[in-house]
Amino acid sequence: MTKVITAAEAAKLIKDNSTVAVTGFGMSCVNEEMLIAIENRFKEEAQPKSLTVMHASAVGDRRTKGMSHMAHEGLIKRWIGGIVNASPQISDLIMENKCEAYNLPQGVIAQLYREIAAKRPGLFTKVGMRTFVDPRLEGGKISDCTTEELVELVEIAGDEWLFYKSFPVDVGLIRGTVADEKGNLTLEKEGLHMEVLPVAQAAKNSGGIVIAQVESLAAAGTLNPKDVRVPGILVDYIVVSQPENHFQTENTQYEPAFSGQIKVPLDSVAPLKLNERKIIARRAAAELVPETILNLGVGIPVNVATVAAEEGVSDQLNLTTEAGSVGGVPAGLKDFGHAYNSEAIVDHHSQFDFYDGGGLDLSVLGLAQTDQFGNVNVSKFSGRVAGCGGFINISQAAKKLVFAGTFTAGGLKEEVKEGKLIIVQEGRVKKFLKNVEQITFSGQYASSTDQEVIYVTERAVFDLQDGMLRLIEIAPGIDLEQDILAQMDFTPLIANNLKEMDKTMFEEKWGGLKDIILANTEKELLLHV
Repeated sequence: MTKVITAAEAAKLIKDNSTVAVTGFGMSCVNEEMLIAIENRFKEEAQPKSLTVMHASAVGDRRTKGMSHMAHEGLIKRWIGGIVNASPQISDLIMENKCEAYNLPQGVIAQLYREIAAKRPGLFTKVGMRTFVDPRLEGGKISDCTTEELVELVEIAGDEWLFYKSFPVDVGLIRGTVADEKGNLTLEKEGLHMEVLPVAQAAKNSGGIVIAQVESLAAAGTLNPKDVRVPGILVDYIVVSQPENHFQTENTQYEPAFSGQIKVPLDSVAPLKLNERKIIARRAAAELVPETILNLGVGIPVNVATVAAEEGVSDQLNLTTEAGSVGGVPAGLKDFGHAYNSEAIVDHHSQFDFYDGGGLDLSVLGLAQTDQFGNVNVSKFSGRVAGCGGFINISQAAKKLVFAGTFTAGGLKEEVKEGKLIIVQEGRVKKFLKNVEQITFSGQYASSTDQEVIYVTERAVFDLQDGMLRLIEIAPGIDLEQDILAQMDFTPLIANNLKEMDKTMFEEKWGGLKDIILANTEKELLLHV
């Protein structure tokens, strides 16, 4: 019997109250054909209904694709995911309390599929400790109608752990490039591998079905077995996609440099304009040491790679993304998670195994809200949930952590002139609050593990000292009282030897990063003597 069916036929196989696992990062590995077909069937037949839908990362294009197809009251009973802001309509559904909703760390969900596949009780991990997913705080529950506890605090050998419970997966929606007639699946044109294999294994071992979207079909026995990422024994049905429903990233149909078919020249990197964002990236880059294994968050943190290229030190860095790329140059926002000219692309869940175990030397992440205790919030603002994504995994486990962002937001206008920072118009929104709205990063937990944490803005630099935020540097041209303390909802600790930020960072041409990295290396050697 052929495994190839239409998306409409496959959608009719999904029963009410099913748990559906969806792979993807942006639009990479997203089974868009099935998400469209499920939406169409629900509109026409009011079925399937009351689904539990789970996905580890962002699934969508921040507009109408991906999980946005599932955003209908009655279609979804429960959402379990890492990021919601890639699907604005799902966010609306949650805000209106029309479905149960759990926001869990991206890496946890990716790894949980393996526990489900192996029929183990769940995932034991430190990830999420003292953040909003800790059951002592919110337990990851983000809508008022959400009551069941999916996360437990447990003690093993006298040590505290978080336990994320397993549950059966009834339907796995995965995607690849080519499938043969037996269902063997390749991923050669996907820029990322994601968790397609463990999702398929989880659904199959739960007694469920696996539906794979592909670009094209091949005759049985013609695929190189080393290219097969999901064996046909795990795939029940194949849906051949239309090109418009098979984008490689959120906004790119196909970039061969993302998936390794070619390498593009990267010799000439356009320099960043000298402004507050470049100052922040320069100061964050000043924390680098040679051979750093590095992760960069979206937004200002990505500029660290550009600064490193401008300063001629890119060869001293090992850039990675949580989605699985190693080496190369991370792509920008519209293609986030991918990288040009990767040296390797590993599975999503495997990358988080490495991250969770302390494999990252340094991570530079965004700074949205910070409080007096060094807590950081990037997941919830004015009651609206954006989602934690991989932020909790990465921030909790990196050996050294830099949070990077502007000091205020909303209409902020600044200039860099004659080696000084000038505030033309202060931002309307304060980012340094007495207490953050939601704890995505726990300063308390970081202090208990002696993690080194730096908070970098264009006008001030802070560190985490004994569980409290401490001001250690101030930008040239900035007034401590007016431009810093008056723009905070609390008074931080202030270092006895408060320093001025390196003036050369505020000049058009810097050229100082190589010497700083060398000095950092000498410091590291002295620490280990």
